Amino acid sequence: MAARKESAATSSAPATLSQTSANTLDSPVKQIQIEGLVLLKIIKHYQEEGQGSEVVQGVLLGLVVEDRLEITNCFPFPQHTEDDADFDEVQYQMEMMRSLRHVNIDHLHVGWYQSTYYGSFVSRALLDSQFSYQHAIEESVVLIYDPIKTAQGSLCLKAYRLTPKLMEICKEKDFSPEGLKKANIGFEHMFEEVPIIIKNSHLINVLMWELEEKSTVADKHELLNLSSSNHLEKSLQMLMDRVDDMSQDIVKYNTYSRNLSKQQQQKHQYLQRRQQENTQRQSRGELPLPEEDLSKMFKPPQPPPRMDTLLIAGQINTYCQNVKEFTSQNLGKLFMAEALQGHNN
Repeated sequence: MAARKESAATSSAPATLSQTSANTLDSPVKQIQIEGLVLLKIIKHYQEEGQGSEVVQGVLLGLVVEDRLEITNCFPFPQHTEDDADFDEVQYQMEMMRSLRHVNIDHLHVGWYQSTYYGSFVSRALLDSQFSYQHAIEESVVLIYDPIKTAQGSLCLKAYRLTPKLMEICKEKDFSPEGLKKANIGFEHMFEEVPIIIKNSHLINVLMWELEEKSTVADKHELLNLSSSNHLEKSLQMLMDRVDDMSQDIVKYNTYSRNLSKQQQQKHQYLQRRQQENTQRQSRGELPLPEEDLSKMFKPPQPPPRMDTLLIAGQINTYCQNVKEFTSQNLGKLFMAEALQGHNN
């Protein structure tokens, strides 16, 4: 019997990254089954409202069957400007789900989706939003759709969840270096990727076969184009920007470590002088100096937030994976072209 849960999202902000397989983690969702119609709605949403780096978002609806999350419907978040100050996103979601329930369509909230620009989705906003969803609905997932990679002939749709370790840290809100070290969490243990299966009805499969037969031969040959697009250049550019951000964070942390070490040294020297003075006063028969609050005299420097550094490291890893996939495909086409040319000669 299907297990169903319903709740409104507590956050709709855009909101990952080494990915960890969902099968190796204690997750209530081991697999995601998404209807082809839902995928087309997501793609259509971006084509109608997405412009360049602008992110589009929406709500995923469906149900949970054992350890499989079935996504059967979705609806987009409307685009609104700063003038729409009275717009209530939570109320909008509730009204949409209520309307779907009235027409007997799956209306149970199971997550959200958003588009990405060259794989730039690992951010604090995504982390906070997914935590809100997953805290309210345990099986919630976030679908990341990459329209630029999809336009090159390869559908790019991935599903992520926060790992149990990261959920505990977000609940405690302890993002200090000591807290993250105690939890033993790195960027590779922040998000888990859940495998996706796209399911279509038999009628839709027959329609797709008919459309494939009607497609022109020239369109099929576009996948064998040997020229490299600006995708690699743009990815490397964004990768360098994030590496610069990581370098700045490392400089900040090194400065904090030096200041902390310097303060500890000053505190130790002060205690030694204090002890010597008390020893001299006792030898003269005088009372020791009164104790002072060292925490007020030596205020520890504020540690830089380490969660942002982990997110930057995760984003760098995502860029590296994208570059690796892109270059491997291009190299495969070049080797194939070389073999064909040698065979013809």
